[in-house]
Amino acid sequence: MDFSEFNERIVKIEKMELPGEQFHLKMAPIERLLELKKLAREKNSAKKAAVLVLFYPSLTNETHFVLILRKTYKGVHSAQIGFPGGKWEEGDLNYKETALREAEEEVGMPANEVSVLKELTEIYIPPSNFFVQPYLGVTTKYPDFVAQEEEVEAILEVPLQEFLVDGARTTEILATSYAERIQVPAFLLQGHVVWGATAMMLNEVREMLKQLLS
Repeated sequence: MDFSEFNERIVKIEKMELPGEQFHLKMAPIERLLELKKLAREKNSAKKAAVLVLFYPSLTNETHFVLILRKTYKGVHSAQIGFPGGKWEEGDLNYKETALREAEEEVGMPANEVSVLKELTEIYIPPSNFFVQPYLGVTTKYPDFVAQEEEVEAILEVPLQEFLVDGARTTEILATSYAERIQVPAFLLQGHVVWGATAMMLNEVREMLKQLLS
């Protein structure tokens, strides 16, 4: 979709009701997610993080959003696809500032060039014990992305149309922290399998965009 048209329509997302957890759960890799989320709230021991779902115009003015491939390391999210974002730090005024700061650090997106339009539904990630707050934002010019060398293996620029087609949603057999071989719902984007928390957040965004752009 032409970014100029997208940018005119996306501002309406501010007044939309969030589709919520029901759209997270359609892409959840485990059945006990709500139970685990409830336990995490009761224990009050989970860490906090925020991510940015960033839309922007490509060099040909087509609407894209950005994902990152994380480096391989000893951790539960090693070599996985995610949004720019990270852990809340004491200097952050709020979670929106966390998301913007981390996006600037991880992909070189200046915070002052992003318009944050919507706070999305919070999600709980059991393997790392994080509550993650996603935000949807736009920038009106093509970003000069720079991958953070220590954490980001690659930057993925995903065309909106690739994401919205029915064939983007699939099912894969994967080895996860929950099981050696498990069938999980996922998105296939830019040749990568996107599953888990990222797919869950994407599914909520997808539902709102389908309503706005249809």
